[in-house]
Amino acid sequence: MGGLGTLINTAGIILGGLAGGMTRKLFGETQQESLTKACGISVMFLAIAGAMEGMLAIERNTIVSGKAMFIVLCIALGTVIGELLDIEAAFERFGEWLKKKSGNSGDAKFTDAFVTASLTVCIGAMAIVGSIQDGILHDPSTLSVKAVLDFIIIAVMTSSLGKGAVFSAIPVFLFQGSITLFAQILSPLMTAEAIANLSLVGSILIFCVGVNLVFGKTIRTANFLPAVLLAVIAAYLPFF
Repeated sequence: MGGLGTLINTAGIILGGLAGGMTRKLFGETQQESLTKACGISVMFLAIAGAMEGMLAIERNTIVSGKAMFIVLCIALGTVIGELLDIEAAFERFGEWLKKKSGNSGDAKFTDAFVTASLTVCIGAMAIVGSIQDGILHDPSTLSVKAVLDFIIIAVMTSSLGKGAVFSAIPVFLFQGSITLFAQILSPLMTAEAIANLSLVGSILIFCVGVNLVFGKTIRTANFLPAVLLAVIAAYLPFF
């Protein structure tokens, strides 16, 4: 049945949040801060690995890099669009609404935890490819693997950042569920090159999430999100 993968992924995030919530009680403020930085460093290295996979190639037994101009243009133009739309503010408003509706008005870190976790588990090729597979082939295997990864990520984030992280299950459910629903339309558009571009730019955005975890919120990462769409569009342009 199409959509099973998204349900499994959503359940994995909720269970990860519950596990993280229980372990959070065991840590003091200093330990939670150290765990946040450890999570950020891990996210940064995972993102670097994904970005390098898209940028590096072997030619004549030599490692060469490429796509520098592609990255600069996608990130720069995407950020301009994102800043004009102020996507980050929309995320924060939704986070504040969730905070009030869920009875967590006293949690000062709720919104930051929600935004950070949502960006981490929503951005990436695995979410899109897995959702398309689920919609067309009724194959939830990719999203099931993602559910395990997200369980670990959200458990750690909930332990360090707080309960807001578990509410990332909502955008994951809506985002991946929508892709699964419209998989027949989206599948022809997601060529191998489009997926590779998405993975490369998405990895850079996830790196920005890691930077915010380690150094405090210095980057409005949600405003970079249009860069992911531009990366997919670039796969159809002859000069990239």
